[in-house]
Amino acid sequence: MVYKVIGLMSGSSLDGLDVAYVNLQERTSSSTQVGKSWEFELLHTACYPYSDSWKQRLAAAPTLSALDYQLLHVEYGHYLGEQVVKFIEEYGLEYKVQLIVSHGHTAFHWPARQLTAQLGDGASIAARTRVNVVSDLRAMDLALGGQGAPIVPIGEELLLPGYELFLNLGGIANVSKHGAAGGPGGEGSSDGAGGFLAFDVCPANRILNSLAALEGMAYDADGALAATGKVDNPLLQQLNALPYYAMPYPKSLANEFGTEVVFPLIRAAMVDRGLSTVDALRTYVEHIALQVARAVEALGGDAATAAEAAGRRMLVTGGGAHNTFLVERLRRRLGFEVVVPDKALVDFKEALVMALIGVLRWREENNVRASVTGASRDSIGGAVWIGQEA
Repeated sequence: MVYKVIGLMSGSSLDGLDVAYVNLQERTSSSTQVGKSWEFELLHTACYPYSDSWKQRLAAAPTLSALDYQLLHVEYGHYLGEQVVKFIEEYGLEYKVQLIVSHGHTAFHWPARQLTAQLGDGASIAARTRVNVVSDLRAMDLALGGQGAPIVPIGEELLLPGYELFLNLGGIANVSKHGAAGGPGGEGSSDGAGGFLAFDVCPANRILNSLAALEGMAYDADGALAATGKVDNPLLQQLNALPYYAMPYPKSLANEFGTEVVFPLIRAAMVDRGLSTVDALRTYVEHIALQVARAVEALGGDAATAAEAAGRRMLVTGGGAHNTFLVERLRRRLGFEVVVPDKALVDFKEALVMALIGVLRWREENNVRASVTGASRDSIGGAVWIGQEA
């Protein structure tokens, strides 16, 4: 059966709403430990930039009262529904879409208290579009004691065979490894299919874009500014010494780690020691590359010999994959093949994976791996809202 699905993703970098219309079909395969894989066609995509008003409102959501937060949750849900209707009209998809899967926009993520919250009321999306919706994808994993993140690895496992390592360079960088036997304690997924380990590495585009904004730029295109700077070793050492990096996985990051810990630390160095923006960018690029290399090593993905390195491949996606300078620094740090795929997959992999996660939820199949998140078991995550009329 072919599932015709729209996936929605709003990342922590606040650059816009990613929308992807995909066809998904299951196939039997020996390429994954679960004995199944999925074929996909990424047919239509769009990124609808947020207005300055929406950027400000989404960024400020954690500071709202309970009532104002819920009002924003509903309003943003209707906004998402309107964007989907626009997308359907633009691409002539009327009566073709079977399911909409919305990640929402993360406002709170506090695994220690089993709390995560994504803005974007699923009922409002379903009411506006009259299409069935799956939303609230992370909550079940948190309730089971997991980190609720990353959740993309199951899509990498089922959709993208042929790679041992995956790196997503979004607002937050996260890394995953295929074919792992289990977590730090040697335990795998409860169903024996936990061939992935993954965790959040460090803030990425959210910091790079904030630094570029100091120069009046939305982002540092191709890493051109960073490439002209010099690494500031005292700042690099301060960044690398942050306690999160010494924590064992599974672990995940809230947006506030970047905005309230990392960026202020960089700004202090700029103010106190006169560090230039280009040197701050160059230093932070090096920080990302170094932390990714350390993360790969922690996952057992470091190459001990040249022969081993020759057989390793990492697929890099997310907006940061367009930063050619950052990718080059990653290649130098890692010492094995780093692959940047076509632009559509780079930009819309997360929306594609959300679509698959929603289909698995619709089929009542596990869509979150405990081996990745540290939950007590694999789970079927997501709330279902029936938008179609009976």
